[in-house]
Parts: sequence; C-alpha cells; structure tokens
Amino acid sequence: MAVALFFTAACSPLRTFNALMPKDGGSRIVLRDAAFGAGPRQRLDVYAPIRPADSSRPMIVFFYGGSWSGGTKAGYTFVGRALAARGFVVVIPDYRLVPEIVFPEFLKDGAAAVHWARRHAAELGGDPDRIVLMGHSAGAYNAAMLSLDPQWLGADRAAIRGFAGLAGPYDFLPFDIPVSINTFGAWPRPEETQPVRFAGAGDPPALLLHGAKDDTVLPRNSVALARTLRAAGVDAEYRAYPDVGHAGIVTALARPLRGNAPTLTDVVEFANRVTGRR
Repeated sequence: MAVALFFTAACSPLRTFNALMPKDGGSRIVLRDAAFGAGPRQRLDVYAPIRPADSSRPMIVFFYGGSWSGGTKAGYTFVGRALAARGFVVVIPDYRLVPEIVFPEFLKDGAAAVHWARRHAAELGGDPDRIVLMGHSAGAYNAAMLSLDPQWLGADRAAIRGFAGLAGPYDFLPFDIPVSINTFGAWPRPEETQPVRFAGAGDPPALLLHGAKDDTVLPRNSVALARTLRAAGVDAEYRAYPDVGHAGIVTALARPLRGNAPTLTDVVEFANRVTGRR
C-alpha cells in the first residue's frame, strides 16, 4: 500500500498556527474571497509583493491539504506571504470537500481556479503564461492531476511551467482506508484517479519534496512519480528531508521554522528556474 493514512488532524490547527506565525514583510494580500465559481467554497485569495515590478511576475497557485475533507485558505496566509515576498503573485483557492462531493469534483474546482488566475493575471501584475502549480498532501495530489492529466486544464495547461509537490499521494491503489474509499471509491476506473498513471512525455518539470519521516503519506509516492516522469524524459527531481514529517514540510514555509527544512528555498529556486525568472 502506497499511502498509510492521509493528512487530517493537523489541518484545523493550521489555522491557529497561521494566526500565530509572523508573516513575511514586503508582501500583502491584494484580493480576498474572489469568486471563481458559484459555491461558498469556490473562493480564492491573492498575495503579491508590495514593491512594484517593471514586468509581469510569475504566478504560483497553491492547493492546501486536508484529506479532501478539510482545510481552508484562511490557514495558509503564511504560505501566500512567504512566496509573494520572493517575487511571485500567489493564488490560494478553497475547493469543495468530501462528503459534499467526491472525486473528481475538487479537481474541477482546482481547474476553475487556474482558469481564473490566467484570466485575471494582468490586473494582478501576474504573467498568465508563467504559472507554477504547488500543493501539500491532498493539495499536492490536486496540483499533480491538473499538471499531468490534460483533460482538466485544456489549452491552459500550456501555461503550467512547473509542478511543486510537498508530500503528495500520487500512487496509492488499492483504496483500502476510509479516506481513499470515501473520496475515490465510487469511481468505476480506479486507475484514472492516480497521478502516476498520467505521467508522460511533455509534462511540465516537477519538484517532488517529501519528509523522510513522513508516515502519513509515504515517501515512495514521490519516488514513484519522479521515477516515472524521468523515464518519460521529463525534468523531475525528488528530494527527501531528514527528520521531517508530514506537517513539518509545509510548516517549514513559516518564518520561525525555516531551519527545519529548506522547503521555501527549494520551491523558490525551482519556480524561478522553470519560469525563467532571475
């Protein structure tokens, strides 16, 4: 079994964690609760650098985790501010959750958020043709599927310059725990739910980060996806962080905890490279 358990317990406390963490200067929220759909969870926040730029900035769309059944963008201001302070326009969407919906509805929401980001990029100072998709845990799954399976983004997939996944589940058949059964069990063709099955030539570059001590989503998920992408000729890098667990890889994006793992440095370096930003 590729996944022992999915990330749930840490997600509600992340809202409290977020409130307590000092935020990066030089960045701000520029849009809150913008609608990309009709539902109450089809809303997003946008962060940007304070300093004006001479040209449009690359964009990062970040999807949070929570076993597809929890989480809120309000718990991830520390992520938006950290990435915006490094020169990116950052979009963090909510999306509909289980049990209100099941696979693939949350992917439809993710795709709608990316379409929104492209349409509104210019007014936000972003470049609609230089987008990196990023996510943690279930959010890394969402970002992977949008990056690898062409059906979700259609023509807009050409704007995806890279995918950065933090501790994502990418290869987790069979469905044998409640989270995977409840989220994916009704889909008649289970293989169509697995990101690793869509990895192939022409996919965007990938950075796959995992904590070596992650016993929630096992590191072999990232190993398997990186191996499959590289076999197809795709630029894919896997990095394992010693002594880091499932939540620690994303909380290391917060200012006081950056000594725990180089998550921010590695993601920013990757995003700069794939978007051609110096």
